[in-house]
Amino acid sequence: MCGIIGVSGVPDAARVAYLGLYALQHRGQESAGIVAVDRDLQARIRVGMGLVSENFDDEVLAHLPGDVAVGHTRYSTTGSTVLANAQPCLVNYRQGALSLAHNGNLTNAAALKRDLVNEGSIFTSSTDTEVLVHLIARSEAPDPEAQIRSALERVEGAYSLVIGVGRSLFAVVDSRGFRPLVLGRLGSGIVAASETCALDLVGATFLRELQPGEFVRITDGLVENLAPLRPRPISRCVFELIYFSRPDSTVFGESVDRVRREAGRQLALEHPAPGADVVFSVPDSSNAMALGFSEVSGIKLEHGLIRNHYVGRTFINPTQALRVAKVKIKFNPVRGVIHGKKVVVVDDSLVRGTTSQGLVQMIRAAGAREVHLRLSSPPITGPCHYGIDTPTREELIAATHSLEEIRDFLGVDTLGYLSLEGMLRAAGTANRFCHACFSGQYPTSVPEHLIQLRHSAPLSTSTV
Repeated sequence: MCGIIGVSGVPDAARVAYLGLYALQHRGQESAGIVAVDRDLQARIRVGMGLVSENFDDEVLAHLPGDVAVGHTRYSTTGSTVLANAQPCLVNYRQGALSLAHNGNLTNAAALKRDLVNEGSIFTSSTDTEVLVHLIARSEAPDPEAQIRSALERVEGAYSLVIGVGRSLFAVVDSRGFRPLVLGRLGSGIVAASETCALDLVGATFLRELQPGEFVRITDGLVENLAPLRPRPISRCVFELIYFSRPDSTVFGESVDRVRREAGRQLALEHPAPGADVVFSVPDSSNAMALGFSEVSGIKLEHGLIRNHYVGRTFINPTQALRVAKVKIKFNPVRGVIHGKKVVVVDDSLVRGTTSQGLVQMIRAAGAREVHLRLSSPPITGPCHYGIDTPTREELIAATHSLEEIRDFLGVDTLGYLSLEGMLRAAGTANRFCHACFSGQYPTSVPEHLIQLRHSAPLSTSTV
């Protein structure tokens, strides 16, 4: 999962991209980068490890002139956490400077990379994104649009892309529409971004969301619709609405806040907690879910946990050691709310269970009489191959333990997961969703090496 942004026809485009990446920081915290292109077609790049604020300031941005920019904030799903894997990619090829920012994951990248290496290609990173760069550069098609299209015809999996070629930007979403990408108007220019919250921060007016398979070219602030990619069954990632996207965004045509509130309402109907005194969220992604749970249950909503906002999201940290360390400093219980109370704790999901176990211990130490954990999504029983770095199946607690075993491990009095049907009902009927990590029903064929890498048991796959 990554955040991407493209800016066209806006003076000082790198500064706009920088602000947009701030709004998309929740989508990745490992590295950040911006490529800027001026009217003389000179491309300049700055990438670095860490947060947007750690890599960019006025002095750095002053050295990124131009009215075209491509930006990226990374959370790795393919490739290690090193500077060589930071994006955007920037290369010189026969059409000039090519920059590329990718959100998603290519399931056949390993096979393609093997073929490219055998044909003489030299790779400088371990990302699947560099495979796309090589495919574009090696294409025999006559122009950039056709070269990009021919490259995309060879890849499988999830991708939302912003690609700069000279002073033109190309924006494209894979035919299944796994990951979001939106367009906005800023003055006479255009901004493309992973979420609408980035448009809001830079002051752009929302135009539309790119639909699955949509392919556009943006030049000097003008959007040109290109022929769409070959259609495939739509599979929007439902976890975008449950966890990853910001609640102030509109994703897949749905208000993220509305979906999360409705998930909380469905959760209260499916798993009430009679006799509980208070309900509170594990901030921040489940705040709206706790609101919905309180509305339906009538249990008083409180702020039981205070989050330190100077600590990033724990799930998207690349190692378990970092996740555990950050949980210890990320939350603090409000003892006056918790002490002597029967509490309902609402969270968005449960992955490994180790961070939730520590939270429950913290809540009990604050004096809770009972702890009832409610999760606003179904049990996660399989990894995602489309851009979320969920762990191996053996590490997913719901894939290897019964509900009672999970309850005992967490140390809670009761445990309730929202059903798949309840989650999809909350997500709305306007989209068809990928829910493979919950149901095991993968919308694409999954290469055998990925099965061996991430699964200890066979997958259920549907090939279209």
